[in-house]
Amino acid sequence: MPDDNRAPSRWDVLVHTGAETPMGRLLRRYWWPIAGESELTAAKPTRAVRLMGEDLVLYRDLSGNYGLIDRKCRHRRADMLHGFVESCGLRCSYHGWLYDHTGACTEQPYEDIANPQAKLRDEIKIKAYPVAARGGLLWAYLGPQPQPLVPDWEFFSWENGFRQIVISEIPCNWFQCQENSIDPVHFEWQHGNWAVRARGETGPYQPTHVKVDFTEFEYGFQYKRIRTDTDEADRLWQIGRVCLWPNALFTGNHIEFRVPMDDENTLSVTWHFSRVPKEREPYVQPERDIPTWHAPVKDANGEWITSHVMNQDFLAWVGQGTIADRGQEYLASSDRGIVLIRNQFLRDLEAIEKGKDPKATVRDPKVNKRITLPVAERKPLMEGKSIAELLRDPDQAARIGDYIFQAGQPKAVREAYLAAMGVNDGDVKPVTAPVDILAPPEKRVARSS
Repeated sequence: MPDDNRAPSRWDVLVHTGAETPMGRLLRRYWWPIAGESELTAAKPTRAVRLMGEDLVLYRDLSGNYGLIDRKCRHRRADMLHGFVESCGLRCSYHGWLYDHTGACTEQPYEDIANPQAKLRDEIKIKAYPVAARGGLLWAYLGPQPQPLVPDWEFFSWENGFRQIVISEIPCNWFQCQENSIDPVHFEWQHGNWAVRARGETGPYQPTHVKVDFTEFEYGFQYKRIRTDTDEADRLWQIGRVCLWPNALFTGNHIEFRVPMDDENTLSVTWHFSRVPKEREPYVQPERDIPTWHAPVKDANGEWITSHVMNQDFLAWVGQGTIADRGQEYLASSDRGIVLIRNQFLRDLEAIEKGKDPKATVRDPKVNKRITLPVAERKPLMEGKSIAELLRDPDQAARIGDYIFQAGQPKAVREAYLAAMGVNDGDVKPVTAPVDILAPPEKRVARSS
């Protein structure tokens, strides 16, 4: 539980996401990814969802339509997670009341026969929210009407890529997860040097950051870096990475969404794109077939997993406390991006009080077509490489050898990925030393053990 003796901070307003809180009202004006389309099947057409403190049920009915309604039936509060999907809606398995995607009660089997004149169902409505599918993800909108558009980010339309969706539950507040999205220096230590020490070595460490910068654009912020092995011509200074508004990190080959389940728990939703080799073109993967898997954050012994990139991040976020005590922190010059996004949220809070849209709201259908974002490695993602070229690059070889971002990739997903790439495990030589994925491509060499 949060510490009741926390030092007061002007940033405290940013962590609370309940419906009656300022930030809760703001965040409900955006669409949130809550599941993968592939998770809802004929055998399991419902899924429990907790979003900003609300307990809901996501379902796909027999007509293929999606709905998101209150988890408790309006009748006797039975659990709708165990309801029956019908051609139009979800029916409570306790007494058969049927609700459509708008929350309207369309059938009450006993009452409709015994007391048809009463028309009780016309008075009944369950809480319901809009659901939309994009990029193989299912999105929910909990805010006021008129609702904005689900952003059509360009990467959803990229061709010749194997895509997968990875979901984990993180036991801490969403905002300390999102602050990681604009923190360049942490990568040097939490990932690069962590890998060195995990091997029992005390060096050499990865090149040191010597300069960072942050710039704003319409859909978020970019963070840029120069290290001792790069200069201002490097793609990570010219373009950098993207803190995508309001809740994501976009690096080019993947995007990490931080979704508040409530004030003490976050759903990490990652959408990952692997460009297949040129020999495998054209490669087509229907959105409903994008595999979704749930990744563990702890091992069988209850210890935090630290072997993969995002697992290392999870440990850092949770280590700040269930809700980070920002009244006790001491910010430094490398944290300028943190202050930028905090202040932007404060401005967004002021904007909605004046009846204006917050940052990165998309309403114009003409604009919402493959919205372009800054991508540092755009050329290889768009043009691809041969299998031989991929296997020669230590970074790419490491990615083919393992899903480097999170532990626990299911065997079936691994096999589908290798098939898409046109390789098998025997083609992949194990990487025997940490790979510096921030290094310029021409300098990217696995260090010998």
